[in-house]
Amino acid sequence: MSTYVYGITASSRTDLPKDLGGVGDPPRPVRVLKEGALAALVSDAPEELRPKRRELLAHSNVLAEAGAAGCVLPMRFGSVAPDDDTVTGVLAERGEHYKERLRALDGKVEYNVKATHAEEAVLHRVLAENPEIRAMTQANRQSGGGSYEERLRLGEMVVAAVKAQEAEDATDVQHTLEPVADAVSVGPDSTGWLANVSFLVDRGSAETFMTAVEQLRKGHPHLDLRVNGPLPPYSFVEPGPAEPAGTTSGGGTAKE
Repeated sequence: MSTYVYGITASSRTDLPKDLGGVGDPPRPVRVLKEGALAALVSDAPEELRPKRRELLAHSNVLAEAGAAGCVLPMRFGSVAPDDDTVTGVLAERGEHYKERLRALDGKVEYNVKATHAEEAVLHRVLAENPEIRAMTQANRQSGGGSYEERLRLGEMVVAAVKAQEAEDATDVQHTLEPVADAVSVGPDSTGWLANVSFLVDRGSAETFMTAVEQLRKGHPHLDLRVNGPLPPYSFVEPGPAEPAGTTSGGGTAKE
């Protein structure tokens, strides 16, 4: 049977609550696979696993329970290895990397910040800051809406100005919050977000980080900010995908 992997921690910090259940229906019992100074938190993998709310919460709950005893490197939802031996083999092969990450991420959490434009507010901003667009808008209004070519030209100018504002605001989001974080990970581009950035924050600095977020909101009223956290530091386990070699990942992530 394949092995579902929740996270990696130090083998000295594996005091899990009795009868802790993980993914699956019924929940599969969580167990510990040790290899030297490291340990993986695993369970048997269900034959069919879907990123449903109950399963995502089960994955997150295992990480939360284990994280109460010390740092855990979280694997993304759906990380499955062929068997237990594959998991312990990866721990042995990449031991130094995981030990370094455990030291670096101890006491740290992740905040994911996504930003979009409030459409009406950003249009007002574009008009206020672009005299040429204001003049053309006024001229079209006075001439009963303007010709087709004039309306087309105005629309193109507005779209270009909004895109420029998106790029500027994406930079502002990262540069404003970066000084109050220990590390930054820029998420993949996706439609709907002008910024998708994860910040590694010391637990003791979480209030300072959230204060900076509120200041960003006040200084950029044309932005809608969505903050998700504190989360396990999914984006900082390693530069690439946060799964050990030998695992496959199906579905979403527990932070979504």
